[in-house]
Amino acid sequence: MSRRYCDRCGAPVIVEEREGYPREICSQCATVFYRNPLPVAASVILDEQRRVLLVRRKHEPHAGAWCLPTGFAEIGETIEAAALRELAEEAGLEGRIARLLTARSFEDEFYGDLLFICFEVEAAGGSPSAGDDAAAVGWFPLSEVPPLAFATHEEAIRVCESLHREPWAIQDSFARLYSDDAEGMLSDALVTLVEERAGEITERWVAAVRAHPTTPGYARTEIGVPRAATLEALTHFCDWLQETDRDEAAEFYRRIGEERRRQGYPLEEVLSALTLLRKEIWTFAREHQVLADPIDVYRVMELSRRIVLFFDKALYQVTKGYLEGGLEV
Repeated sequence: MSRRYCDRCGAPVIVEEREGYPREICSQCATVFYRNPLPVAASVILDEQRRVLLVRRKHEPHAGAWCLPTGFAEIGETIEAAALRELAEEAGLEGRIARLLTARSFEDEFYGDLLFICFEVEAAGGSPSAGDDAAAVGWFPLSEVPPLAFATHEEAIRVCESLHREPWAIQDSFARLYSDDAEGMLSDALVTLVEERAGEITERWVAAVRAHPTTPGYARTEIGVPRAATLEALTHFCDWLQETDRDEAAEFYRRIGEERRRQGYPLEEVLSALTLLRKEIWTFAREHQVLADPIDVYRVMELSRRIVLFFDKALYQVTKGYLEGGLEV
């Protein structure tokens, strides 16, 4: 709405070109009345399940649509204080500012030019409840955020998620590192690497086992049978990582122990050969990992633990098969 009279002296207001813009100016005292975007504060708040809090708007504009807890800053109020006040009024939560996420201009059909300032906010008290301007509040997984009333809110959520992606990955790695649950432990890329390059890993193992001082028997005998067994062992290794054949892997290694005893290999050489296979898998995986950021380091820690765990069990089963295969029945 255009200004008709000056707030200071009451004289008529005219429009003149100033600084490249049409400005409202008092015809008497020359006061310039600038029109500026309205500052709007919004909060992105996440819970322990990594869900974002949204409110459903009760009033126009955009009644019925979901958005972040948001509202206009008042005169004399900092933009941070505005964000926390709106969070309390609309969603019933107390909070503290964690960081600035986005600052974007936005033209709204109802309000005109807006300046959205979006913060990540940490919960500090209260419980989620719909305030006067909200029809409902709800927590939404980041992968299931509904269309929002303001595109700037969608951007702020994406920025917040991207900032948490690396810390979350590290947390997940630690949580799984000492867990017996292997689901999701290794990326498909790591398993695929071993599956697709099994032949190369096997040949590296053959070279190592024929040259290593702890496995002289493998250097003197035909390596064809152990080579074939190693290819099969790698298959069981990948399947075991994906939890598809734990029992079959155990039976396979018991059988390996029995066969190597019949073939005349000393037990200590059989165990050393198996340990060398573990080393070649680990080395090969490390060589083909691009450690570009901290997440990859923790993934390698996961991989290391899973390899050690698998081969500890394999060593046990080979030893059991070797010894039991030599018992008189």
